[in-house]
Amino acid sequence: MAEPQTPRVAVYIDFDNIVISRYNQMFGKAAFTRDRARTHEVVSGGTDEVSGRLQQAKVDVGAVIDYASSFGSIVVSRAYADWSQRVNAAYQKQLIDRAIDLTQMFTTTLAGKNGADIRLAVDVVEDLFRLPDVTHVVIVAGDSDYIALAQRARRLGRHVIGIGVAGATSRALMAACDEFSDYDDLPGIERWVAPPRAAATPAAAAPAEAPATDAAQTAPATKAKAGSRRAKSTDAAAKAEPAASGAASAAPESGPKRKATTIPEFSHPLEPLDSALDEDVEEAPVDPATTQKAATDLLVRALRLVHTRSNDEEWAFTSEVKNQMIRMDPAFKEKPLGFKSFSDFIASRSDVVEVNEKAAANTRRLRLKA
Repeated sequence: MAEPQTPRVAVYIDFDNIVISRYNQMFGKAAFTRDRARTHEVVSGGTDEVSGRLQQAKVDVGAVIDYASSFGSIVVSRAYADWSQRVNAAYQKQLIDRAIDLTQMFTTTLAGKNGADIRLAVDVVEDLFRLPDVTHVVIVAGDSDYIALAQRARRLGRHVIGIGVAGATSRALMAACDEFSDYDDLPGIERWVAPPRAAATPAAAAPAEAPATDAAQTAPATKAKAGSRRAKSTDAAAKAEPAASGAASAAPESGPKRKATTIPEFSHPLEPLDSALDEDVEEAPVDPATTQKAATDLLVRALRLVHTRSNDEEWAFTSEVKNQMIRMDPAFKEKPLGFKSFSDFIASRSDVVEVNEKAAANTRRLRLKA
């Protein structure tokens, strides 16, 4: 009997959309524009408010890709943004670590639009015809512009999954997808809870009432003063006319002095990051404790995803968990960690994983300990 084909997943990320939406979700409507976060320069060790906010609102790209891999093997992963902007360049290491293709979208309007939604939609439709074996399409965005794309992908027989930020996602887009998940609901993401708004105190509101009473009493005097000021300004304008005409006639002789316009030297924001990456390329001694902890974390994340995909069934098959771990980290192997088999690896993690000993060896099941 032929083995069933592994589902193949294509992931498309409107990067500006998800980054801006997350920032505004945490710090208020239009906070990203108000703080000029797109071009804010984050100095190493900087303690300014905007740098702190950018760090706090940083999107976990790995969590998005891990969730997408729970549907099958990822064969396409693309992110669309203007990567010359500082806010996007700060994600360079995350994107490289997850082997995501970067599509450059230069800003073309004063409003900051880069046309990523059109380019993303065109690429998806092209890939669906060029890669007929793609079974799942993951769209990471919340813009209503993607409704038609989701509908067309479903019409072509693909399973469409949407991922967006709560409060910044079109409900019509949610309905157009087969499945939709809030970014906050992804495994490994701590749900954002908005802090309660401070209520205005009566003491703060009281002083505002007093000036209103005073203003009502002094209104006649204010009007009289305004009238005298207007008369004085009229006389001053009449006196200034001869001087202004003289200045206008003298202007052509000396020539108006124009402010020199200089084009600032372009400094690519990726340059400081490139040097940091060069340092990471140098091989460093691997800490065995760190490697073992990373393997444990991978196991826990994989189990959570398998439980999520299996309608929260209590137990998960060992083979299913291992396949999910390999999808999330293709480099995972238990033998370099010091274990002869995956069962031995599981047994060594008895503090976080429980094995159903009653099941047969070939149908062994696992679950996370409470």
